[in-house]
Order: sequence, then C-alpha cells, then structure tokens
Amino acid sequence: MTTLVLVRHGPTEWNEIGRVQGREDIPLSEAGRAEVRGWRLPDAFRHYRWITSPLVRAVETARLLGAIDPPSDHRLAEMDWGAWSGMHLDALRAELGDLMKAWEARGLDFQAPGGESPRDVQSRLKPFLAERAALGQATVAVAHKGIIRAVYAESVGWDMTGPAPHKLKDGCAQAFTLASDGTPRIARLNIALAGAES
Repeated sequence: MTTLVLVRHGPTEWNEIGRVQGREDIPLSEAGRAEVRGWRLPDAFRHYRWITSPLVRAVETARLLGAIDPPSDHRLAEMDWGAWSGMHLDALRAELGDLMKAWEARGLDFQAPGGESPRDVQSRLKPFLAERAALGQATVAVAHKGIIRAVYAESVGWDMTGPAPHKLKDGCAQAFTLASDGTPRIARLNIALAGAES
C-alpha cells in the first residue's frame, strides 16, 4: 500500500468573500499566507515526496510548508466550474436556488455549465492515483477541496447525495492508502496542521 496525504491550499481572498474559484489562478491572501506559516506537517510525513496542483495557491502553500520546487500535475487542478467561476455563492444561490441542494440532488453528476462534474474529476484522478501506487512513494499532494472530496468519495463509495459520512476540515491533512490499482482507502482524516507535532 502507498500513502497519499492530501492538503487543501490555504485561504485566498476569493475564499474569504465567497467567490467560486475553480480553475481561476488566485494566489493566497495575506491572511492565508499567515495561516499557512502556522501549519506544520506531522513528523511522520516530513520525508514524503511532494506534488502540487499547478494553480498558484497550491504551489504557494506547498512552499510555505517546506517543499522546495515541488513538481506539479495538471490532474490535481481544481474542478472546473465553467460559467460559474468567479461568481459569488450568494449570487449563484439567488439565481439557481440553493446551490447545496442542487449539489446534493445531483451528487457526483452535479455540473456547472461548461464545467466538470465530481465524477469527471474522479475520472481524471484515477490515472494519477494508479501512477502514485505504481511508484510506491509516500506523497503529500497540495490540492483543492474538489480534488480532496473526489478522492474521499471514491474511498468510501459516497455518491455525494446527502451528507458526507465524515466532515473534511480545512487546515488539516487527509491521509489515504492506495491499493496497487490506485483505489484509495481512508487511512486517517482531519490530521491537524496547526501546531502539529507527530
């Protein structure tokens, strides 16, 4: 089994004001950088290999956590929100009704116009996960909420209709083991990064 640890990037200004980022290349905010500077990977992960989404907010987060010139992989980029990228969540809710209800109703097949569904994200991640498993190298990947939810959903068989079996917290690492074909299984969830010691 190969271990894959997923960390969501730190906060951006768009996170703070409730705008949908998707593939928009938004950097960390000053507050986000300060928050990530207070994070520390548990010692058990400190010698893992690094990889990041190519989006700057993920690369910045990895570097602030101690990665030196981490490689990136386009398959770790956030879910494409298409026409809804850059919109405020409140505006989306006003236009479409309750966005969360729409998400729950369609589950893995929820899709913004011109964007991706979580099922699409899972499909593009499968070769990545299989490659990581074949390499057999324990890895920390800095990515996005949509990526982490897609891997988590695959690991527990959640179709994203109804509440998730576990709440995935920000400012935490989510650890999975990968079978030889890349199938993820939960190792440990919500590993605190702020002041982590072990």
